[in-house]
Amino acid sequence: MPTILITGSSSGFGLETARLFLDRGWDVVATMRSPDGNALPSSKRLRTLRLDVTNPTSVIRAVEEAGPIDILLNNAGFGVPSPIELTEPATARALFETNTLGTLLMIQAVLPAFRQRRSGVIVNVSSSATLRPLPLVGVYRASKAAVNALTESLAEEVKPFGVRVHLVYPGRAPETRFGKNAFAHLRGRDDPAYGQLVERILTGMQAHSGPITHAADVAEAIWRVASDPTAPFRVAAGADAEAWLAEAGAGFASAINTDAEG
Repeated sequence: MPTILITGSSSGFGLETARLFLDRGWDVVATMRSPDGNALPSSKRLRTLRLDVTNPTSVIRAVEEAGPIDILLNNAGFGVPSPIELTEPATARALFETNTLGTLLMIQAVLPAFRQRRSGVIVNVSSSATLRPLPLVGVYRASKAAVNALTESLAEEVKPFGVRVHLVYPGRAPETRFGKNAFAHLRGRDDPAYGQLVERILTGMQAHSGPITHAADVAEAIWRVASDPTAPFRVAAGADAEAWLAEAGAGFASAINTDAEG
């Protein structure tokens, strides 16, 4: 059976995706910074590996331990709600090191084997926040927008080698730990210049009753692009993300066909 390697498998989208692929008969290599006591189901088709995507040595070691894989899912990441002016340089670096450079390190580690074998799929988890301007998440958006640009170019570079590349755009997922983890880094609530803006956004998010993204939506979107060679390059995950991607679709460059080729 095919094998998928998933980064950030301890909770949220990564955990749900690991469960789904196991349920559908795939072999899963679930990676995370702290594998002990994870919530993954017991299965002979599951291996858990320690991985810090910001550490090149850890990335190389995990990919070597994983052995041959068919799908790479770059899912590890975190968010920070903070006005751009108030975002600490160390926080900005951490966002890019995890969300952007971590994705790059994983791609560089697995791509030689994919290229030599002339097969393989790389799936990068982006964010629907990149599809429209949003306050309070500017640096996070930038880190994920960089993933988008990286993925678009990568798709063109590796197409001649038989390697498929896809972007998955989740929407707002209040049921996961992502938001709770992000708000541990909240800045600006007591700031005289930005306090009212921050409170207004927080109130709007708490009162929001529209469509949201469930972890299962993201897992299904990843399943689609992993298992279907005709899947589009960009796939939304969640009702809110689908609406945003549909609005943004006309503005995407035509160099990559979002309706077919993958």
